[in-house]
Amino acid sequence: MTRRPSRYAVHLLLEGGHRHSVHFPSIEAFQQWYGENLNKPDAQAFINVPIADLEGEYLVVRPRAVLAVHVEPQFTGLE
Repeated sequence: MTRRPSRYAVHLLLEGGHRHSVHFPSIEAFQQWYGENLNKPDAQAFINVPIADLEGEYLVVRPRAVLAVHVEPQFTGLE
């Protein structure tokens, strides 16, 4: 039986060595956010990065400030 992740932790490495973690309920939700925000041709425009567990609050960064993205599936409990 294949285990399914309950959510995905996305770790962003930003310019200056700052790190930020974001959680998405599915890989599709992350891919949609990534496609709409980090793949923008205008790297000078600001994008909203959702803050974990705070509805409607965001970290605002420029896409060029994101140096690396690490996607980590997280498993909780038995399914």
